[in-house]
Amino acid sequence: MPIVELSNWLILVLDIMAWTLIHLGVSLFTLLLPEKTFYSKGRLYKLRSWEMQGGFWKRKLHVHRWKYIIPDGASLFKKGFKKKKLNEVSIEYLKKFEMETRRAELTHWLCIPPAFLFFLWNPIWAGWIMVLYACLFNFPIIVLQRYNRGRLRRILILKDTKNVELE
Repeated sequence: MPIVELSNWLILVLDIMAWTLIHLGVSLFTLLLPEKTFYSKGRLYKLRSWEMQGGFWKRKLHVHRWKYIIPDGASLFKKGFKKKKLNEVSIEYLKKFEMETRRAELTHWLCIPPAFLFFLWNPIWAGWIMVLYACLFNFPIIVLQRYNRGRLRRILILKDTKNVELE
C-alpha cells in the first residue's frame, strides 16, 4: 500500500521524473568524486579469480556480443570519460580507462537502492517492477565494466611484463 495515493498518470510521470533524477544525480555525484577515489582497488572493484579477467563474462554472458548496444553515459556530461572503445594504448590512458570502469561500476551500483523509494507512491506490484527495472538496467552495465576492467588489467600486465608499447 503506497503512502501517497496518486492517479495512474501522475504515478507514471513521477516514476519517469524520479528515475531521470536518480540516474543523472548519481552520475553527477560520482563524476564529482576525486579520481583518487577510484584508483584504490577496494573490495567492490576487486576482480575475483572466478571472473578470469573478464573471461567468465565473455563465456557465460557473451558480453562481447552485446556490449556495443549499451549507450555510453559519458556523453551526458562534458567531464565524462568515453568508454565505448579503446582510443589509445598508452599506460596512462589504460590506467585512466580502468579507473573509469570503477567509477561507472559504482555509479550503477548506487542507482539500484533508490528503487525501493518507489514503494512510497506506487502500488506494491509496481514498486517491485521498479526494483526489477533497476536491476535489469544496471546489472548489465556493471558486468560490462567488470569485463572491460579484466581485459584492461590483462593489457596492463602484458605491457608491464614485456615493457613494450602495443601498437
